[in-house]
Amino acid sequence: MTQVPEVPLYMRRVVLDPSPALGAARESVGVQKIDTALGMPAYLVTRYDDVKAALAAPERFSNRKPPGWFAGAPAVADDEHAQSTAGNLLGIDPPEHLRLRRMLTSEFTVRRMRRLEPRIAEIVDQHLDAMEQAGAPADLVSSFALPIPSLVICELLGVPYEDRADFQRRSSRLLNFRIPPAERFAENHASREYMMTLVQRARREPGEDMLGMLVREHGTEVSDYELVGIGVLLLLAGHETTSNMLSLGTIALLQHPGQLAAVRDDPDALGPAIEELLRYLSVVQHAIARITTCEVEVGGVVIPAGHLVILSLPAGNHDPRFIHAPDTFDVSRGAPGHLAFGHGVHHCLGAPLARMEMRIAFPALLRRFPHLALDEDLSEVPFRELNLVYGAESLKVRW
Repeated sequence: MTQVPEVPLYMRRVVLDPSPALGAARESVGVQKIDTALGMPAYLVTRYDDVKAALAAPERFSNRKPPGWFAGAPAVADDEHAQSTAGNLLGIDPPEHLRLRRMLTSEFTVRRMRRLEPRIAEIVDQHLDAMEQAGAPADLVSSFALPIPSLVICELLGVPYEDRADFQRRSSRLLNFRIPPAERFAENHASREYMMTLVQRARREPGEDMLGMLVREHGTEVSDYELVGIGVLLLLAGHETTSNMLSLGTIALLQHPGQLAAVRDDPDALGPAIEELLRYLSVVQHAIARITTCEVEVGGVVIPAGHLVILSLPAGNHDPRFIHAPDTFDVSRGAPGHLAFGHGVHHCLGAPLARMEMRIAFPALLRRFPHLALDEDLSEVPFRELNLVYGAESLKVRW
């Protein structure tokens, strides 16, 4: 029987909030030795300034990992490892990272997202119509929060939406640390094999989607394996993060009716509210683990070269040195400078898309169902703690 890993300090939550123990660690030591969810020794960094500085220094905190770097990883040859990590922007450093990111930047500009706005609004309305027709109660995750960003990223990438059930299942297992490492490695391999079929199709007949654009405009500069890595990463990040923001954000707003009304009724309040939701919820539990390339000092603690570093985004975003009353949810403040999308060269490429989806989806949901309420006690909601992206497995609502 497979032993379920203990939930490490940096993944512990109390409903929406980071564990008080994580805050206590930030206030007492800031940097401490821990064991990761995979049982590996690491240094946990929790203070806002320290997390931000590490994110801004890829030359000292590298995203690149050697073969077999995590406990339980199957043995692979160097060339197989290179193929399996090619194109994964979160697993490489500059200058290779910058070469690939520049190819994608034009597709994620605010201007490009505005062109997508009518289609996103249409997708949101279609799912609200379906919820209303099916009647209450409903599972907000499966009927609204998950399918909307999933369909958007499918259309953007050129992924057949009928394949969504398979890639959603794989994505969920890839991020779930309850799944043994060998199984997660196999899911990653299956995801890349699937994406390779789409890349090969785009090579033959490049369409108007993102894979087609990359082939037409950068076909000689990027390999098939790099296109696969880019596609898998965007597909994974494009629906898991925003999906959990929509479901957990709804919980947060339902707990604060006055702030819910502002999000629903005041267009000027919406932008700052989205930023506060991002900061307060910090659904990405930590930045992708870094490995020190040299001896570094963080918060007065010396970390030797070659050691794993976990950068806690929730702890940094709830640091009172960063923002006043960090554990208070206040949509009026906007939370400029939060770390929910990371920082530096690895700042989330899809941030404009995520903001657009939330800016459309939250008011539409709240206007369609003005009496929206949870149909279960919060203590009964199945939250995903031992997961890179925190969220709810399901969320029963009525209206």
